[in-house]
Amino acid sequence: MTNKLVIVESPAKAKTIERYLGRDFSVRASLGHIRDLPKSKLGVDLDNDFRPQYLVPREKSKHVKELRSQAQKADEIFLATDPDREGEAIAWHLAEMIDPGDRPVQRVEFHEITKAAVLAAMEHPRQIDVKRVDAQQARRILDRLVGYQISPLLWKKVKRGLSAGRVQSAALRLIVEREREVQAFDAVEYWSIEAELAKQQAASGRRRTQTFVASLQEMNGKKVDLPNEPLAGAIVQDLEGAAYAVAAVRRREQQRNPPAPYTTSTMQQEASRKLGFTAKRTMAVAQQLYEGVDIDRGESVGLITYMRTDSTNVAQSAVEETRAYIREIHGAEFLSESPRAYQTRSRLAQEAHEAIRPTSAYRAPQDVAHFLTREQARLYELIWKRFVATQMASARIEITTVDVGARGRVASVAGETPTPNDYRFRVSGSVVVFQGFLLLYSEARDEDAAVEDDERKPLPQLTEGEALDLVELKPLQHFTQPPPRFSEASLVKSMEERGIGRPSTYAPILSTLQDRGYVMRVDKRLEPTELGELVNDLLVEHFPDIVNIDFTANMEERLDDIAQGRALWVPVLREFYGPFAATLRVAEHAMERVQPPVEPAGENCEKCGREMVIKMGRYGRFIACPGFPECRNAKPLLQKIGVSCPLCESELVQRTTRKRRVFYGCSRYPECNWTSWSRPLNIPCPSCAGLLVEAGRDKGKCTVCGLAYSVPDLLEGDGVSMPRRAAV
Repeated sequence: MTNKLVIVESPAKAKTIERYLGRDFSVRASLGHIRDLPKSKLGVDLDNDFRPQYLVPREKSKHVKELRSQAQKADEIFLATDPDREGEAIAWHLAEMIDPGDRPVQRVEFHEITKAAVLAAMEHPRQIDVKRVDAQQARRILDRLVGYQISPLLWKKVKRGLSAGRVQSAALRLIVEREREVQAFDAVEYWSIEAELAKQQAASGRRRTQTFVASLQEMNGKKVDLPNEPLAGAIVQDLEGAAYAVAAVRRREQQRNPPAPYTTSTMQQEASRKLGFTAKRTMAVAQQLYEGVDIDRGESVGLITYMRTDSTNVAQSAVEETRAYIREIHGAEFLSESPRAYQTRSRLAQEAHEAIRPTSAYRAPQDVAHFLTREQARLYELIWKRFVATQMASARIEITTVDVGARGRVASVAGETPTPNDYRFRVSGSVVVFQGFLLLYSEARDEDAAVEDDERKPLPQLTEGEALDLVELKPLQHFTQPPPRFSEASLVKSMEERGIGRPSTYAPILSTLQDRGYVMRVDKRLEPTELGELVNDLLVEHFPDIVNIDFTANMEERLDDIAQGRALWVPVLREFYGPFAATLRVAEHAMERVQPPVEPAGENCEKCGREMVIKMGRYGRFIACPGFPECRNAKPLLQKIGVSCPLCESELVQRTTRKRRVFYGCSRYPECNWTSWSRPLNIPCPSCAGLLVEAGRDKGKCTVCGLAYSVPDLLEGDGVSMPRRAAV
């Protein structure tokens, strides 16, 4: 009997894979990287072709010794780390450290942790791809050169604890520049006029049919421009009592195709919009689904494919299985005419990865939900529905556009003959003729995205020349809006479009920016702090190339060249480091000492009376006395949400657990221990006046009576009328 050792990264992954392999195999976890550059120094020999000085962390030394001991007993060694460059680098480090001697060390790669995929991969091992290792090593050294040489300069010139990074600082620049666009924006007033219309009532006076709202587009054949209220008011006055009739009806059928299966970026964006997950939370939950979950009869299986990918490629076997599922469950009419394939949008997509998909279409969300945590179940449902929808038939939507004509009462002078003003209103409506993939899945949109024609409500049946009743004329004031601040979803989208970072870096970048106190999330939007703007301005002034968006994207292309054998890693680093070292020397002399901004906390120290300030610590922002070290008074920073505690009527505040999960609780804790995972709303329950909390998009649920409501209805009704109750 042979003894074969398989090494993966995580214990969960090891547990799943060990069940698939026979008794000849033992599966062990490396617990991530087993060696890295030292934390206390640069760790790169600048005089010897950037040779890295790798060390085994002290906390990993015992574990590495155990792996080496197990490797010495094995006849064969397989390294089954993740199927990307970082996984390739971990495999290379393992091969270097376990001292295999003359025993073969083979690389095994699979994109899903299922029995079939694992056994197939074990049948086709390969050698470690040194080019991919070199690309990852070049990235690691490049980021170390930037971070470990600019960060100490910031410590000296600003304050300790600051950091800079090649990708991190470029992302910060995007946020700061967007904020300055917002601040510099001058809103311009403009008005619009809407007419609420209805089919004419019959002489019997029966109840009015469905109304619809049309917007004024033209006056006397020219586009309407209403810069102020007097002009809008004059037109409304002219239209009062006018006769309204349908001028034109145009119908067209539009086909809507399903979106591509998820990449890392699109999954993070959709999870943010639909589930309210941060990028970090999305990736943590996806990792759990990938590594394996115990389902029925003790079977452990990976439910999704590898979740760090920028490719939309899909295995042919997965496409065939999904099409069979659709035909069996929904019928042939809901199946696309031919298998769909999607073009990978990212010009820098790495290797032969697949899109993120379920490992089996036949594991429907409802069948596995009771084996999963709530977060796992919600994310799995998104991934499953998005992927299955890709092979479903296109939706067919009939879009109706109606022009409504009206003639004013006031005559205008046009040449010699006065004639009344002619007005043209327009409205669009849509009806789903055939649901197709919409039966299963619809893509979420950003909050500030415009409503498309095919997303509008249906219109009543109208014919050309038909007279209409005017229900109400509504002059509406508007102001032009600045570009929206980035949400986590829109920042990830922008980074991907610009070629900044990689799928594995999006979530860590967002976390670092917030952990360092450079950026804050305010109403789900990212705003730079004063410190973030200060650091950004220093970097832009003294290291313009490092925070240049094009430079960062071009460097990603150079790393791709290394991975594909078109360039060598040492010359690429040398090409970068020469100009960077010169810039660093200039900055050390030119950068002046800057006093970081002090943010008052709005309260005085109970011990010495000084005004407390907000500081950034290891676990985020907190309040401290500026008299440190003489006065060491400090306490958590409570983020008030403007809602009173239902038990003691004190302020409710937002808090975080040690694992950074957000929850809400009373500011008087521990005297009052009221808490909620859902955000409380400053709207009383119409039924019992209890506290409502968020329960999905635009929905609130009462913590007392359990009834659920549509929040927009509550706000629109202003507490006067009973809202529609919404299922949660």
